Amino acid sequence: MTPPTGTDPDTYIYMNFMKSHSCYDAMPRSSKLVIFDTTLQVKKAFFALVANGVRAAPLWDSKLQCFVGMLTITDFINILHRYYKSPLVQIYELEEHKIETWREIYLQYSVNRLISIKPESSLFDAIYSLLKNKIHRLPVIDPASGNVLHILTHKRILKFLHIFGSMIPKPRFLQKQINEVPIGTFRQIATVQESASVYDALAIFVERRVSALPVVNEQGKVVALYSRFDVINLAAQKNYNNLNMTMKETISSRSCWMEGVLKCYPHETLETIIDRIAKAEVHRLVLVDSEDVVRGIVSLSDILQALVLTPAGINALYS
Repeated sequence: MTPPTGTDPDTYIYMNFMKSHSCYDAMPRSSKLVIFDTTLQVKKAFFALVANGVRAAPLWDSKLQCFVGMLTITDFINILHRYYKSPLVQIYELEEHKIETWREIYLQYSVNRLISIKPESSLFDAIYSLLKNKIHRLPVIDPASGNVLHILTHKRILKFLHIFGSMIPKPRFLQKQINEVPIGTFRQIATVQESASVYDALAIFVERRVSALPVVNEQGKVVALYSRFDVINLAAQKNYNNLNMTMKETISSRSCWMEGVLKCYPHETLETIIDRIAKAEVHRLVLVDSEDVVRGIVSLSDILQALVLTPAGINALYS
């Protein structure tokens, strides 16, 4: 696309890059893919996610002989949030339900068709699908065989851009400070208090549909980040039956490999922030002021919207 008269030509660099590369281009030569049959017990499926270090799995329906959806950490959060009573009461639905049973219940309240993409589709189309559907995992399915080839994520797309972006001119707008560009969420930021329970955090995940919560102390300073991925750690530690634990307790007990608080500051450039996200392989940074008080969240979704979709006149993130 050539820019209209008077438009900065740099505006379209990333949009054109994504339009000229396919999903196949961004796929690694080898990666782990876990697939669940819908007759598998929910509990076993979540333990299998943990054991294999993956965050989601395509679901295969043997009766229909096709993929019907994805099982993700969001399902684990929804099950815990909906059925948890107290530490003394076992969550029957988690212990006994099969994936197909959970899907029948859950689909009454939501549309859960399998959103996928073809390998030859452009990365631009993949970004649009991820953001418009508010999903973090997009299966790449071979139309000939019907097989899932890869699960495409925001992180993988940014990594691809980071590796091969050196071959395209660097846009000048990357030198702008984050407080000069409208990228990120700066109002009504969902946070959770250190003293709140894990169940309180799950409720915020469900109600606000956010993927991470800055954990703040009494002074309002950010002390940790609790993401959806941290919730699967409850399965790893078999702590999911005690959601009355405080955020402070659960954060101190989590494994060292969990995402820490990666922060950014208003005076830092867009390039610095993108580099930090790409190198740390995280989904977002918490924007803080000099006192470490939360002022915003800058996520991969925000960055891909601004760099790739906004120049095309598409607002998938806020539509």
